Amino acid sequence: MNRYFLSFVFCLLSFVCFAQPKYVFYFIGDGMGSNQVLLSEMYRSAVDGKPLDRVQTLMTTFPYSGSASSHSASNGITDSAAAGTCLATGRKTDNGVLGLDPDGDKLTTIAEELKERGWGIGIMTTVAIDHATPAAFYAHVQKRNEYYKIGRQLSKSQFDFFGGAGFHHPQGKKNDKDVNLYRLAEENGYVVAHGYQEAQEISKARGLDLSKLILVQKTDDNGPEHGSNLPYAIDRKDGDLTLEQIVRTAIPFLDTRYDRFFMMVEGGMIDYACHSNDAATSIGETWDMNEALKVAYDFYLAHPDETLIVVTADHETGGMALGNSDYTLHLDMLQYQKCSAWKLSDIFTKLFENNGKPSWSEVKAIYREYLGFWDKVDVSDDEAKELKNLYKAACAKKGKDKKTLYKTINSLSDAGVALLNKKAHVGWTTNSHTAHVVPVFAIGAGAELFTGWHDNTEIAPLILKAVR
Repeated sequence: MNRYFLSFVFCLLSFVCFAQPKYVFYFIGDGMGSNQVLLSEMYRSAVDGKPLDRVQTLMTTFPYSGSASSHSASNGITDSAAAGTCLATGRKTDNGVLGLDPDGDKLTTIAEELKERGWGIGIMTTVAIDHATPAAFYAHVQKRNEYYKIGRQLSKSQFDFFGGAGFHHPQGKKNDKDVNLYRLAEENGYVVAHGYQEAQEISKARGLDLSKLILVQKTDDNGPEHGSNLPYAIDRKDGDLTLEQIVRTAIPFLDTRYDRFFMMVEGGMIDYACHSNDAATSIGETWDMNEALKVAYDFYLAHPDETLIVVTADHETGGMALGNSDYTLHLDMLQYQKCSAWKLSDIFTKLFENNGKPSWSEVKAIYREYLGFWDKVDVSDDEAKELKNLYKAACAKKGKDKKTLYKTINSLSDAGVALLNKKAHVGWTTNSHTAHVVPVFAIGAGAELFTGWHDNTEIAPLILKAVR
């Protein structure tokens, strides 16, 4: 009887060891350190009144997990270009560089390698499709802000699917030599769909005749930055494109055209929120990526022996600390924030533009509506005095707005969100990146490779090892 049992175990182990994924989902939460994940779960627990194990993100339920370091070749703290390159190629490079090693030699990305093997490839994000992380999988440039050059390389990549906000600067320098990047993409065989509904209509009408697709958000703004990012989840309106919709479009698109596919999915706005030290908005972005992950997980459930899902991050942003005073958290305070620090900044800016010198009562009304101050969140006399002094400085045009990586935030918005964070006992050390380790989660065929401590140079090679 023992002999038959051992034979069964051997067959089972052989199956586990040699199972090869045909479908790979590579999720990257930009700026998503372990505390960003934990904050999202603890917030939901506090607001819903449920135990922490009842409100987990999907990624933390995966059976295999580990951690990864994130430093670049040039510094202990990486930028997204160097980190993205590492996650895409398994090789370190200098900050600011995409797809090249420190000597300037071209590196082959996992997406390029698998495309060469005949896999379908999808690259998608909540930010611009030529931003650092998505670009790390197809572009090779010395400077991450060479957006027009990166956009040209996107069209030449011949990857099958791209999804996100659009191009940063589709018209380049706006001279006769610069072809609009959307037109260039179409010349290289891509069809551009504006919004989820249009993508569904085009896919239905064209069928398998549609070989390459770019899905971007609908916009009425033709300015140079119109493709910079999708709206934050906390600011989203009906009809706005979401990461979940992009993934939901990409899976059948690739699955009906290829026997094997690879998808890189970036939750890019977690990073943006943490650059602004905006805890409530970062929570929304983490859960938003979780919704996209659920779509991939549903596919995994239908193909459990052929699918690998890996979730990690390129770096941590903000130096988020859960606790800033005593042995307590009050994360339920964050539920009263009704918009991002970015949107609140725009609201205050427009108030001053329209009214010149609005009253303190008008400013208080905005704090009350969007942050719950005085009604839901206690504001002490000293805290109110500090906010009022900032209001007076703004009236005198002496307010010191805060410039973060992606947006300059009105001083009144910055102070209000900072105060709410303080009330919740969430702290920050920086408006930039840190050297914190990042989480790694995995499920499916080959997932056992991703346990323990890793350097981020190991993630892409381990995926390639799994698919062999």
